[in-house]
Amino acid sequence: MRIQIRPTLVFGAKNVKDPAVVDLVWLTSLLKDIEHGKTLMSACKKMGLSYRNVWQKLNDVEHALGFKLIDRVRGHGSQLSEYAQYLIQFAEDFDQKTLRLGQSSLAHLEEGFSQFRVKAKKQWRLASSSDPVIQRSVLDIGGFELIIAGSGEALERLLNFEVDIAGFHISDPLSSQVIAKRLKAEGMQIFPVMKRVQGFMVAKGNPLGITSVKDLLRSRIRFINRQKGSGTRLLLDTLLKMNGISAHSIKGYANEEFTHSAIAMSILAKKADVGMGVKSVAIENGLDFIYLKDEIFFLAMGEELANNKEVAKLIRKIRGLSSEIAGYKSVGLKRQIAGWL
Repeated sequence: MRIQIRPTLVFGAKNVKDPAVVDLVWLTSLLKDIEHGKTLMSACKKMGLSYRNVWQKLNDVEHALGFKLIDRVRGHGSQLSEYAQYLIQFAEDFDQKTLRLGQSSLAHLEEGFSQFRVKAKKQWRLASSSDPVIQRSVLDIGGFELIIAGSGEALERLLNFEVDIAGFHISDPLSSQVIAKRLKAEGMQIFPVMKRVQGFMVAKGNPLGITSVKDLLRSRIRFINRQKGSGTRLLLDTLLKMNGISAHSIKGYANEEFTHSAIAMSILAKKADVGMGVKSVAIENGLDFIYLKDEIFFLAMGEELANNKEVAKLIRKIRGLSSEIAGYKSVGLKRQIAGWL
C-alpha cells in the first residue's frame, strides 16, 4: 500500500457542512506545469484528466480563495498571477519545514496499519465505469467493493489514493497512451481486460430509422445521455466533434443517467428514443443496437496489487466472461493492444 500525507486547504465557516477542499499538491503541480510553459490543455493531458474537469476545479478554487490564480491573456495562453506564485512558494516552504515530521508520522501510521491488516481480510475498493461484465465479475469473485464512477472519476480517485483499482475504457489509442503515461509516472500498473462494442440503443425494430450520430439532430428524436465524466459521454462528445455537431442541437443531451441499464430502461419506458450503451445491455433488454465504436477496457492499480491473487482472479473472471457475452472480446495479449499503452 502506498500512503502519502498531503497538505490540504479547507475553506468555509467554522460550522459549514460542505467546506471547499483543495489538494495543495495537485494544485501546485498544475500551477508549476503552467509556469514552466505548458498550456492548461497540455497540463490536463499530463494528469490524464479532462480539460473541462480541471477548468471547473480551478474555477472552484479561485472562487474559494477570492482571487485569480491564472490570468487568461488572449494570444498568450494562461499565465500565473502573483497569488499563484505566492502559493507555489508557500507549498515549497511548507514541504521543507514538514518533511522530517511527515516522514516520521508516516512511518508510525504505516506501522499501525500493518497491525490491523493481519486482523481482517482486505476488501479492495474498485472504482469502475459502469459495465455489466465488471459488475457480474465482482459479484462472483467477492472481496471487492465496487464503486460505479465515470472513467475520468475512477482514474482521479485512484491517483488520489481513494480507491485501490480503477476500471476505465478508451476508444482512441492516442488518448490511451496519454493516460497510460500519467499512470505509469505514478507507479501504476495497467491491465487490458476486454474489448467491448459501444453504440446506440433504440426500440425493437428501430422505428425511427436511426443509423448515425447525425440522426440525433432530427427534431423528433429524444436522446438520453450519460453523466459528465463518463467514458461513454466522452466518446459521444468526440463523435459529435468529428461530425461537426453542436451538443445544443440535440434534444435531450442534458438529460443524464448513470448506467447503461438506466439508459435502456428509459428507452423501454418511452422516455427517450435513443441512448448510448454496450451491445450486451441492448440484447438483454430486447432493444436494437447500432454499432458506433470499439473500445478497450482497462484496470489500473498500484504495483503492490499487480501480483495479488484475488486481483488475478478478478482479471481472469472478467476475461472469461467477456469471451462468452455478445459485444465483448477477451483482451490479454500485448499484440492485441499494440499502440495503446
